[in-house]
Amino acid sequence: MAKQDFYTTLGVAKDASADDLKKAYRKLAMQYHPDRNPGNKDAEAKFKELSEAYDVLKDDQKRAAYNQYGHAAFEQGGGAGGFSGGFDFGAGGGLGDIFEQMFGQMGGGRNRPRTGNDIQQAVEIDLVQAFNGVKAPIRVPTRVTCETCTGSGSADASGAQTCGTCRGAGKVRQQQGFFTIERPCHTCGGQGKTIRNPCRICRGAGTVQRDRTLEVTIPAGVDHGTRIRLTGEGEAGGQGVRNGDLYVHIGIRAHEFFQREGAHILMRVPLRMTQAALGGDVEVPVIDGTKARVKIPAGTQTGSQFRLRGKGFSVLRSPARGDMVIEVTVETPQSLSAKQRELLEQFDAEGKKNAKGSPENEGFFARVKEFFDGGRG
Repeated sequence: MAKQDFYTTLGVAKDASADDLKKAYRKLAMQYHPDRNPGNKDAEAKFKELSEAYDVLKDDQKRAAYNQYGHAAFEQGGGAGGFSGGFDFGAGGGLGDIFEQMFGQMGGGRNRPRTGNDIQQAVEIDLVQAFNGVKAPIRVPTRVTCETCTGSGSADASGAQTCGTCRGAGKVRQQQGFFTIERPCHTCGGQGKTIRNPCRICRGAGTVQRDRTLEVTIPAGVDHGTRIRLTGEGEAGGQGVRNGDLYVHIGIRAHEFFQREGAHILMRVPLRMTQAALGGDVEVPVIDGTKARVKIPAGTQTGSQFRLRGKGFSVLRSPARGDMVIEVTVETPQSLSAKQRELLEQFDAEGKKNAKGSPENEGFFARVKEFFDGGRG
């Protein structure tokens, strides 16, 4: 099933401002948050889609990549080559290689050293691991140096001989109209040499297909979509060619309590009506595993926020931390007992005698009365 457009997921236009994105995300995230939809798998899936969309669009660089390449900008091996093809025009591909393949060394073209293929690999971690940093094992299907011939490609000491087609150049030229086009030699595959007696294991390639298990160090403070480059951990080039690189793309799973916003963390806390009205303290978890107490003033309303300094997310390559923002929602009681209903009716009767108790409510309906009496009389 095709992935929904991120702008459609958040219900905003493509030219939406950062504030518009933030407002749209907060509204929908509150609606579909797992805490408000316990056991609802559809809501949980929707919440994850919203988090993924906002994580990309809130970041200017990621948003630019998404606008240009769509979902392929963040997928392994997709479209423009993930982040690698989107931004790196160096090792392993890009515009330079295209022109070099077309025109070779015409006009002083570059003669770049050949390398093994780069590998793209995705790793998913949870938000706490992203906060603390983690060493994650990854299994990489790749090509490694053949142990039988130690990468020479030859079954014996006869080794390699100069290719008779390209005479060791590794390339052949063809005239096409006004242009002379250079291509890798089809006989030696661009190596400039051929194997007289190929190794029976690698068949002269010098490399074989294997799965490797590596441990990648993911630093504290990484964000969703971060890419880590491991030089030389890509496919083996064989026969004197250096290995390619391994690019590890980091994905971060949504957390049941914490929502990351850059270096800050947002947590939504539901309050009973009486808690909000009377005030008091609530204890909340912190991402570092500790607890924090938040003082709730009497009369707190839905949407009120309380900031805990230095309790937020790790800052990449820094000992600093962002803040944690507690946003409260006031929950209206449901399934009242007879006693509760009686007490609330008494509370409501007393409230009608005290206009200061609910100033917004009283003010609104006073203006409504004036509207009908004066504007429609």
